[in-house]
Amino acid sequence: MYQPFTVRLLLGWALLCLSRLTLAQPPRGPLVVSPQVNADKSVTFRYLAPQAKEVRLSAQFEKAPVAMTKDAQGIWSVTTSPIKPDIYPYSFQVDGVTVMDPANVAFFPNERFKASLVDIPGDTPLIHALRDVPHGSVNYEYYPSIEGTTGSLVVYTPPGYDKNASQKYPVYYLISGTTDTEETFFKVGKTNWILDNLIAEGKAKPMIVVMPYGNIAARIAEQKGGTKPADPTVRDGDDAVKRANDFATDLVRNVIPYTEKAYRAIPNRDSRAIGGFSRGGGQTLRTAFGNMDRFAWVCAYSSYLSPQEMEKSFPQIAGKPNDTNKQLKLLWVSVGSDDFLYKGTVEFMDYLKAKQVNYKSLITDGGHTWMNVKHYVAETTPLLFR
Repeated sequence: MYQPFTVRLLLGWALLCLSRLTLAQPPRGPLVVSPQVNADKSVTFRYLAPQAKEVRLSAQFEKAPVAMTKDAQGIWSVTTSPIKPDIYPYSFQVDGVTVMDPANVAFFPNERFKASLVDIPGDTPLIHALRDVPHGSVNYEYYPSIEGTTGSLVVYTPPGYDKNASQKYPVYYLISGTTDTEETFFKVGKTNWILDNLIAEGKAKPMIVVMPYGNIAARIAEQKGGTKPADPTVRDGDDAVKRANDFATDLVRNVIPYTEKAYRAIPNRDSRAIGGFSRGGGQTLRTAFGNMDRFAWVCAYSSYLSPQEMEKSFPQIAGKPNDTNKQLKLLWVSVGSDDFLYKGTVEFMDYLKAKQVNYKSLITDGGHTWMNVKHYVAETTPLLFR
């Protein structure tokens, strides 16, 4: 069939462009599947690097980096021993350079290290597993913050939140640790799935969970064109305390009002809880003890305040224990026995006990890990708002 010249010309140009586009594409290597969780709970990790001289697996379930072996296609691989079911961060060390797993979309949100995540399921679904239950929603929010900056939040609303416009909910303000972001309790801690499962089992009350970004100084520097400041070197030094106080100011003056305007939150102290991990736990204690009229439920995960700071900055907490015990419906402190903050946290517990301040505690195995944090969230959320 005869084609007009213009049609033939357009077809020619299309074929030429397609051929150039094909030539411009980088060469594709072999398909890499990683991580591959095997039936016996071992995991096979793979990384394509034909030119690399050495690749090692660095993972939280290993005591030291593990050497990987290269095949004829340039894929490095290693299969681990069976691993206790949980979610673990890992990365590859490629000729001494730490990289994420490019074959894996699950990653650990963090300001410094860039790790991927492997989820090893249990034979019986773990508390953080995705189950066939009603699910809540996770939203990203932006709010006007201190010094003219814009703050960011991740907000969980419980199952059924959108169905009954008249129902209001208590709120749990949950703060991540040093170098973590507002996404970490969501993407690593799986707080949304933990709450979905506990609510479905009738073990936890439906609640809103607000997860803010804890590094106010870094955000101010980023948005105002400055240099991100280094983390404080002393946990209870002047710089650390100032940053914690800036966070408390932002939470009380900006985050809480924004939440209670944007969401159907119950606006009273009995319906507000605050909790956090590591630095976020320190921010939790300082914010709560400095604003006892705002929070009735306080959860410190792998964190503490020294007796010296308690006496200097919050003398009323231990100085009037009867008042403190009446005000706080829950003061929770937990830590792992191998956590580098174990000694300070136990000292904090001993201080509270000696001053007759009521608290609940949990000491687990393990270290300063998000495996423990998930455990603490699952233990504490059923206690809130009862």
